[in-house]
Amino acid sequence: MPSNRRAVIFANGLLGSLDDARQALRPGDILIAADGGARHCVSLGLVPHYLVGDFDSLDPHEQDELRQMGVAIYQHPARKDFTDLELALRHARALGADEIIVLGGLGARWDQTLANLLLPAAKEFASVHIRLLDGPQEVFLLREGESAEVRGSLGDTVSLIPLGGDAQDVTTDGLEYPLRGEALVFGATRGVSNVLLGETASIRLERGLLLCVVIHHATPVEV
Repeated sequence: MPSNRRAVIFANGLLGSLDDARQALRPGDILIAADGGARHCVSLGLVPHYLVGDFDSLDPHEQDELRQMGVAIYQHPARKDFTDLELALRHARALGADEIIVLGGLGARWDQTLANLLLPAAKEFASVHIRLLDGPQEVFLLREGESAEVRGSLGDTVSLIPLGGDAQDVTTDGLEYPLRGEALVFGATRGVSNVLLGETASIRLERGLLLCVVIHHATPVEV
């Protein structure tokens, strides 16, 4: 079993590009499949270390094949209080992962997609850095008192969206439209579609929660 503290979770949403997903992996990553996300692993020629969920998206034959491959299987009841992705995130945290990449976390169902985007805001994941990747797009959460460096290329899109209330005292550097200790109001769109002026930018948040969305127009997401 890898000793790395970085986990990659394959959720059961859309995985637009197998090549982009493959580039997101590092040697030693802990691979966790959330239910039907195991099919994404198989498509990439990967064997997940863990399979987590209620398995309503996998038939018994698929489960048996994964079991024969040596996958550790953790099945949960169908009537449960958590989605398969949340169970997978909890499992990664229990394994000691402090960085988690989620692939296939977005999809056609808006309820699942919105819930998945908000999962990093849960208090139990406050000590874990979670990023959702979807091709050239990456999403991560900034908590109060935290800073983040965005890496990309000139012209990449950076959107800052407050969650659960106003984001207070936001400071940015390296973006076309800078913020200098200003507020982003919950429900307003001021922070959407900013632009990276170079290869890096910095974001600092003093109070609140800030969902950061980066769209890389020229280069794949750096992981």
